[in-house]
Amino acid sequence: MQRLAACIDRGLDLVADTQAEVRQDVEKVQAVAHTLDPANGSLDERHRDFKQLRRRFSRQKTPVSQHIAKLMLSFEAGLFVGPAVDMPEDNLALERWFRKPKNHERRIHGRRHAGIRLVQEGPTLIPTLDAHTHHPEPFTAQDLVSYRSAQPPPSQQAAVACRRIMRKARSSKKRPALLVELEDRYRNAR
Repeated sequence: MQRLAACIDRGLDLVADTQAEVRQDVEKVQAVAHTLDPANGSLDERHRDFKQLRRRFSRQKTPVSQHIAKLMLSFEAGLFVGPAVDMPEDNLALERWFRKPKNHERRIHGRRHAGIRLVQEGPTLIPTLDAHTHHPEPFTAQDLVSYRSAQPPPSQQAAVACRRIMRKARSSKKRPALLVELEDRYRNAR
């Protein structure tokens, strides 16, 4: 055990400088996370602190600080959009609102796009994703009977149909068949 402890100590001595740098970087990330937590002040106060941190990081010359400043700039447009009636106040609240979306939709990438599935199917997913809060025990067949004929709202059906057509239009293999189908629709409509 003493030899193992000596090896661990030698290894830690070799990376002591790197660990100190990593600790400083962790403190920077924690400072940014502090501005995103709604428990740490009002939306305007947190937005002001976020901007100050971004400016401070952009003035520093380390690659990590520059990267964090760049990420903060790209995230800012969606993080502090302000509260609306019964709507999430920022991207983080949007994630909490939808509970457990798919992994690629869960990642926040700093753009204003929440993901195709969230945009098109989000309104009908909310009751499903929050079902455990109102119904803690497992669902039985009797509990689900009232939902057997449920349909997505017409706006969602239209969005999904439009997406299907647009995906075909982008496909080089399916585009000719789509054009024939649309041409037939046009002829039959007259």
